[in-house]
Order: sequence, then structure tokens, then C-alpha cells
Amino acid sequence: MENTRIIESAQNPRVKTAVKLRKSKVRTELKQTLVEGFREIGRAFDSGWPFIELYFCPELYLDPDTQTLVKNMQQSGTPVFQCSETAFRKMSYRDTPDGLMALSPLVGKKLEELQLPENPLLLIAEDLEKPGNLGTILRTADATGVDAVIACDHKTDLNNPNVIRASIGTIFFMPVAEATTKEMFQWLEKRGIQSLAAVPGATEEYTDVDMRGGTAIVVGAEDEGLSEAWKVAANRKVGIPMLGKNDSLNVSTAAAILLYEAVRQRRKTK
Repeated sequence: MENTRIIESAQNPRVKTAVKLRKSKVRTELKQTLVEGFREIGRAFDSGWPFIELYFCPELYLDPDTQTLVKNMQQSGTPVFQCSETAFRKMSYRDTPDGLMALSPLVGKKLEELQLPENPLLLIAEDLEKPGNLGTILRTADATGVDAVIACDHKTDLNNPNVIRASIGTIFFMPVAEATTKEMFQWLEKRGIQSLAAVPGATEEYTDVDMRGGTAIVVGAEDEGLSEAWKVAANRKVGIPMLGKNDSLNVSTAAAILLYEAVRQRRKTK
């Protein structure tokens, strides 16, 4: 391809930077993150996301669709680098790379930057630790028409490459924000948005709550659930019936159940 630069050595400065970006501290300092994989990069590019650079390795893919994506991104003005297999595998954080990686600006808005419709449906994820759960939640939020996902007091940052991977690129077109618990309480109250806290053992079942108005569904950490602050301050505490021996669900599963109930109620009124 014309105007394509070559990276041969695993000691190339760009390769070293890519490796360093696996650390949250470096991502914050450089205000950049890594995106790897055809689906993730393709979805982001199709949604208009502005990438900083694109790296590809012909030895690791033969897919014509991948070649077309590389060409289209180059024509859009994204600097493109062809990498040797040695260099690319050094950069890659996957066991089986498909030969495509991009350097991206960080994802994430402030609360005041969110543009919401009347009676929004929101998902607040508090204190999540596992990137896979956060990524899966983003995909579910997209599927259920959520207006924004807010990571609250999170342990894993939104721009962790594994969050991006688990979301399959959804994070680039789903409005996502970060906030503290205190900020969330004030923000929701100011806008008249009810908060529904998913709490094991709650006496009120989730199907008994009206979710047709402005609603924020709040789910908590994988091991300990929601903080006491949310349990106390949430407008409603709701539970999901557990008929077996276990007393809780995976956080992404619980979020999906609650969100689809909101979808059911909202579609029923149209």
C-alpha cells in the first residue's frame, strides 16, 4: 500500500509504547489505549471513531475484509504501519492475533457531557473488577437500547484493552461515562431519575417496579455486590428470584435480566 511505513524490529519505539499501554497508569499518562482485532476496530471505524495509528501484519491474516478495512482507514487519513510478524506479536496482547491493531484516544465522558432523551434508561456499574464483565455489560446495554453506561468507583478502567475486546467495540459507540458514587447521587436527584439497586434478598421483585420513566439500574461488584451507600440511597431495592441453592447471579447476567424487563415495560406502552 502507498504511504505505508514499515516496522521490522520488536525494539521499535512504537512497539515498546504498545507494550507499555497494557498498564492503566501509562494509558492515563499518554491518554491513549490499544484496540486489537478486526471486529473491534471495524465497528469503531464504522461509527466514526478517530484512531491515531493503525498497525497490520500480512503474515497473520488473509481475510480480504481486513485488507479493505486497512485501505479504508488509510484513505481516511489514519497513519498506517505494516509490521513484521515478530514486531506485531510483541505488540499483541492476544494469544491468537489476527494481524490488526490500532492506537486510540481514550474513551469516556464526564456526566455533564452526556446527552440524554426524556425518561432515559441508564446502567450504573459500581466497583467492577473484571474487564470481561464490564465489556459484556456494554454489549447488553447496546442490545437493550440503554442511553448511557456509567462506571462508578470502578476498579478496572474503561480503556483496558480487555474491556474493549469483551465489548467487541461497543464501547466506541455506546455513551459511557465515569463518576464517583457521590457524584451519581447528586446527578440522578437533580434530573429526577429513579435508581433501582439490584440487591440479593430484596423483598421487592424487579418485575414489580415501574421502569417506564427515567430509570438507572445499578449493579455492583462481582464478589461483594453494591456498596452500603447505594443500598441506603437507592430509590428502590429490587431482587431477582433465586430458586436454587445459589443466592446471586453473575453481575452481567443480573444486568441483562433487569434491562430486558425495562425493555418489556417500555415497549408494552408504545
